[in-house]
Amino acid sequence: MTEQLSRLQAVVKGYVQGVGFRAHTQWQADALGLSGYARNLRGGEVEVVAEGTRENLEKLERYLRKGPPGARVSRLETTWLPAQGGFEGFTVHG
Repeated sequence: MTEQLSRLQAVVKGYVQGVGFRAHTQWQADALGLSGYARNLRGGEVEVVAEGTRENLEKLERYLRKGPPGARVSRLETTWLPAQGGFEGFTVHG
């Protein structure tokens, strides 16, 4: 039986740009076998959209609550949805 895949959409707020947040998120996502992307938003937030198993997405969510050294996460807004597909690996956008 194949485990059902999910999608995590997250907006990370705080001091999260200019500290390697997207690159570290990509490393975490790659290690967890997730697909999707991380990108900076104009308001200073980072948006993360990832798909994979719920278990691995929850691990990524825990990481996003803390972030890499130098980041200060003040708030994490998350939405859980069924997987929609369409991603090839995990990428970083501007």
